[in-house]
Amino acid sequence: MDRSRWHLRANAPAVLWLVVLVVVVLFHRNIPVSSWLMVHLLLLGAVTNSILVWSWHFAQALLRGPTPNNRAMVARLVALNISIVVVVVSMVANIWLLTLLGSIGVGLAVAWHALVLGIRAHKALPSRFGPTVWYYVAGCLLLPVGAGVGAALAAGLTGEAHVRLLLVHMSVNILGFVGLAVLGTLMTLLPTMLRTRVADGAEAVARRGVVPLLAGVLLTAAGAGAGVLFLCSVGLLVYLGGVAYILWPLAKVVRAKPPTTFAPLSAIAALLWLLVGLIWLVALTFTSSGWESLHHGIDAVVPVLAAGFVAQVLGSALTYLMPVVLGGGPAALKRRTAVLNQAGWFRVALTNAALVVSLLPVPSLVRVGTSVLVLVGLAWFLPLLAMAVPKKSSDAVRAPRAPAAETEPGAKAPSTAPASAGYDPAPRRRLGQAAAALAVVVLVIVAGILADPQALPGVTGANTGQTALTATGETTTVEMSMKNMRFSPESIEVPVGNKLVINLVNNDDMVHDLVTAIGKDSGRLYPGQKTTVDVGVIGADIAGWCSVAGHKQQGMVFSIVATGVAPAAPATPGDGMDMPGMDHGPAGPPAVFDFMKEPAAGFTAHSAVLPPLPATAQGSEPAGTVHELTMKVTEEEREVSPGVTQKLWLFNGTAPGPVLHGKVGDTFKITLVNDGSMGHSIDFHAGALAPDKPMRTINPGESLSYNFTATRAGIWMYHCSTMPMSQHIANGMFGAVVIDPPNLKPVDKEYVLVQSEIYAGPQGGVADLAKIQADDPDAVVFNGYANQYKFSPLPAKVGERVRIWLLDAGPSRASSFHVVGGQFDTVWSEGRYLLDGTDPAAGAQVLPLAAAQGGFVELEFPEAGNYPFVSHSMVDAERGAAGVFHVEK
Repeated sequence: MDRSRWHLRANAPAVLWLVVLVVVVLFHRNIPVSSWLMVHLLLLGAVTNSILVWSWHFAQALLRGPTPNNRAMVARLVALNISIVVVVVSMVANIWLLTLLGSIGVGLAVAWHALVLGIRAHKALPSRFGPTVWYYVAGCLLLPVGAGVGAALAAGLTGEAHVRLLLVHMSVNILGFVGLAVLGTLMTLLPTMLRTRVADGAEAVARRGVVPLLAGVLLTAAGAGAGVLFLCSVGLLVYLGGVAYILWPLAKVVRAKPPTTFAPLSAIAALLWLLVGLIWLVALTFTSSGWESLHHGIDAVVPVLAAGFVAQVLGSALTYLMPVVLGGGPAALKRRTAVLNQAGWFRVALTNAALVVSLLPVPSLVRVGTSVLVLVGLAWFLPLLAMAVPKKSSDAVRAPRAPAAETEPGAKAPSTAPASAGYDPAPRRRLGQAAAALAVVVLVIVAGILADPQALPGVTGANTGQTALTATGETTTVEMSMKNMRFSPESIEVPVGNKLVINLVNNDDMVHDLVTAIGKDSGRLYPGQKTTVDVGVIGADIAGWCSVAGHKQQGMVFSIVATGVAPAAPATPGDGMDMPGMDHGPAGPPAVFDFMKEPAAGFTAHSAVLPPLPATAQGSEPAGTVHELTMKVTEEEREVSPGVTQKLWLFNGTAPGPVLHGKVGDTFKITLVNDGSMGHSIDFHAGALAPDKPMRTINPGESLSYNFTATRAGIWMYHCSTMPMSQHIANGMFGAVVIDPPNLKPVDKEYVLVQSEIYAGPQGGVADLAKIQADDPDAVVFNGYANQYKFSPLPAKVGERVRIWLLDAGPSRASSFHVVGGQFDTVWSEGRYLLDGTDPAAGAQVLPLAAAQGGFVELEFPEAGNYPFVSHSMVDAERGAAGVFHVEK
């Protein structure tokens, strides 16, 4: 096989993983463990393949030995990609044993590669930059450790152990495996990209640079493993020093020959983001109060290292190298280089400017828009690569020898360097592309702000109560903490005219923030995070609170008291000064319910059909089926009555959440993933176990495992148990688990109805906690939507036996289920039959249920017609708790 075909096939897996990554990013809301996939499809899939392929390529060029047979290399790549597929599939399916097996496979494939490279480097004759091969060897020996730690993380570790292993995983894999390979390569590849000579002294740097890098990685990993945060800080500083040592000669090269094309420009941007990420990590480890407070900080650094550093350097290397190895002669080389460098300055400027903005405390719509721009800037490379690949294999001829990084100091770069030769836009054109990219970023920022102007920090539309005053020039500084739904201190006295600065720390185990009535706020703080809030010069009393839904109503408020001024009413949230996320008053037009109104065309009712038992649980065989499900929490605006929308908090995108159906003895393995903006949790009444860990509140971006065995029959409620629990339930976070009683007879139709209340906030808002506390619902509904089964009646036939499972999810009101024109001959409630259907003279007219109770009724319809069903608490039936059975012959 000639070299061009070899590289086409060897690089195909990396490109394929990048394509899959783009698909996952576009549809991540509907894909399980999407956050994990977006990181690992890039790093584990595309980058690991590329490092193995190109380290093999450069080792051949640098070590000057005989060209080895590629069969063993093919075997390594096949083993690697099979193992990666196993890891990815097992993470999506939540099968830990397969994750472990796949991780072992990845580690073995890369360790095999390290062994082969090490043997070749040991036997090779000395060469000037031959020592850089040891960067690849060291990195590949680190990856099996990182893969093993990744498998341990997938097992569901929580708390401090999870954060410590996460830091080990990131330092060994990103700083070790990826960082060593990238820095070892760019010492010679970047000057070649720039078509200039390497700097004086670069050989010595190449020989010595691996030592501080490897030492830094090992110290950081050892510190995290031992639980010594200071040792992690030292390790990261050592690694940062090693990076600076290697970048110094590269900086000389760039200064002498500035980049003009995409490949070197993108590589330089990637190195700058590596420095930013390292400095950020060092600051985090030095300032964090403990391991758990470090968690969110690590999560925030990952996009910097993944998108800013790794993705950009990968695109840079492939842009430069692929035209060289694909061959085809000078004309083909020039054509491919020109194609891959199209809009180069635009892409680099767009990616990096948008990434900077997305990391700033901007409104969520701006962050979404700029994140899309980052994706566009990075993924642009893929269609260009497809355009640059030879159309026919016969077009490929033997490629020129790769830029071997053996350029003598003071000598010219190899004449085959394609970047500048093939495509070098004029300075005016480069600046024009960069300016156009910045203009696009600005337009996205403006569009995001215009779409949601109230999301801007400090936006307020009311008189703050502060009159003109003379500043004293003095500052009052207050230390404030948040814990147990309280600010401490709850009241702050500040002399009039003084500037107030609050040093705020979240010592709780859930997300909080601080918002003042004059528009100053802290932003959301995760557990352990700190920030400083500059309230400004104080001229009057000011109210403050936590704006996370329900926290203010539970007493999480504070006051700023201006001393030395006549008493005045403090600015309060009732004055119309609503900030994003607040739930203390109107933030938009009121929700208006019209129970006579019909839904818009195309309305689809929530399915009331009971899902069938899994195939393995059907029939008469013993129970014991394992049910596995990922429950993803999202926050989405949905219609709850014709013309009325609310921003609901949902399990898997529906309210009520998905119905789970099993038998006594079945095991349920649930993975809860919080993709919302605040803390959430889950409580399954169908399982009996200590609530401390499985029912704990998890913060945005976190997940937990909740395993239970159904030992008793019934229709059991599940719900979010984060306080205020009443609001979380009322805002859509509830569902049903149906566990069939033993020997339950089959029926012709089986439905599930879950009654709940709607306490509407403003149109598009969240449930109003004041209404919840006053037990004053706007609507009472079955399966989340008022009167929906009037518009989409539930079908049945004369003589069919119909079973209706009922759950009252509340959070507060009782239910009295009744079918107009029907009588129940079977009634099952809370674990027992009240009527078992054996007495033809016995019947029931309602199934009464208190909040969280459940049961089922059975009946047969005697003749065709429409049979309304209601909660016979008639005020509830008249505000949405009603539907129809449509019965045909």
